[in-house]
Amino acid sequence: MKQPSSQEIAQWDRWFAARCNNEAWTLAEKDDRTLAEGEEMLHLAHASALHWSRVGNELNNMRASMLLAHVHALVGNGASASSYAQRCFAYFSSQPTPDWELALANAILANAAAAAGSVTLHSKHYARAKMLGEAIADDRDREVFRRIFIQVREP
Repeated sequence: MKQPSSQEIAQWDRWFAARCNNEAWTLAEKDDRTLAEGEEMLHLAHASALHWSRVGNELNNMRASMLLAHVHALVGNGASASSYAQRCFAYFSSQPTPDWELALANAILANAAAAAGSVTLHSKHYARAKMLGEAIADDRDREVFRRIFIQVREP
C-alpha cells in the first residue's frame, strides 16, 4: 500500500478538522441531546482540535478551544470548560476581533463559568455576551450567535 504524501495528509487533516467541528457544533445546538450524543460531541470537538493543531493557524486553534470550552460546559465538565474558555477569551479579547466572535467568546466564558459554579464570572460575561450579541451587525452572524447563546444558562 502506498503511503500518502504529506500534502495528502494535510488535506485530510483539514477535512477532518472542519467536518468534526461542524458536527460537534450541530450536536451542541441540539436541545434534546442524549448522553451518547454528548459523548460523541466531546469526541468530535477533541478530534477537530487535534486535526487543527496539525494544519491550522492560531485562529483555528483558538476557535477549536472555544468549541472545546462550550461542549465541556454543556456536559458539565466545569474545570475543563473554564480552562479552554479562559484561553480563547484571552486571545479574542486581546486583538481586533469580529463582533460575532467577541460576543461568542463572552458567551462561551459565561457558559464555562456556569458549569464551574463561578456565579460572578457567569453573570458578568452573560450580560456582556447578551449586549454584544444584540449589536452584531450581520443578520446571519447574529442568528448563529443566538443559536449558541440560547444554550447558555441565564444567571
